[in-house]
Amino acid sequence: MTQSHSRISKAVIPAAGLGTRFLPATKATPKEMLPVVDKPAIQYVVEEAVSAGLSDVLMITGRNKRPLEDHFDRNYELEEALSRKGDAGRLARVQESSDLATMHYVRQGDPRGLGHAVLCAEPHVGDQPFAVLLGDDLIDPRDPLLSRMIEIQEREGGTVVALMEVDPAQIHMYGCAAVKPTGDGDVVKITDLVEKPDASEAPSNLAVIGRYVLDPAIFGILRETEPGRGGEIQLTDAIQKLAEAEQSAGEAGRSGGPVHGVIFKGRRYDTGDRGDYLRAIVRLACEREDLGPEFRDWLRSFVTEEM
Repeated sequence: MTQSHSRISKAVIPAAGLGTRFLPATKATPKEMLPVVDKPAIQYVVEEAVSAGLSDVLMITGRNKRPLEDHFDRNYELEEALSRKGDAGRLARVQESSDLATMHYVRQGDPRGLGHAVLCAEPHVGDQPFAVLLGDDLIDPRDPLLSRMIEIQEREGGTVVALMEVDPAQIHMYGCAAVKPTGDGDVVKITDLVEKPDASEAPSNLAVIGRYVLDPAIFGILRETEPGRGGEIQLTDAIQKLAEAEQSAGEAGRSGGPVHGVIFKGRRYDTGDRGDYLRAIVRLACEREDLGPEFRDWLRSFVTEEM
């Protein structure tokens, strides 16, 4: 078995989606730029990557995504205006996004699914393991999921996928994992993955959520992966082939290593759904030291009056 134990330093963030669930807000504004309190959703994701030690970030974009690049670039006119006003607090917050990480961008061009978006990262990533973070899933910084996944990948090699227990009635909305236990309570070995199965056919209630640490062997498989559900190249299908190959003794020498899952029990904010997006804003605003006390008082009054 070939295992990858190189230190992971690169993160890939696919951000080429059209955001149709948020129309008309996303007609001219990328969904990743929708604010969660007072920061765009995408900044939370980049901050998570940086907190896990990944300072090299590649964003996979598409048409009408230029505001993403602008957000992580310097805005000298705005900075100068804030400096003249003596507004050091807002100046620091504006500069924060441009100082976070070394940012790179590539356009997906033909939007052929998440698997194809990841394949676009191959020239930048090369033959090193790398992380993939989806912008719809915000992970609370107090629950360092990505750091744990990197720890497992550097110890075991191969690929690591984030899993979360969900209501079996909701499993049809996710990729679903068949697993075996390991010596770590929060880590399982993945033997199979099924994309959005019916509840009656799901191998477990463990759903794949939007964090991956991938062995570069994924690229060769993605190039050979046919379009799956929805006519798109599914990343889940490619990871399933990695797991299947690793199970086969005949292919163990070229499988790219095992596929493990880290079962996440922390705080996750799903901003890909309108209702969950609103709930995420309320939860994060309530926990802010500068906004929380007053906002929670108002919220209690509002709920009491409405009830």
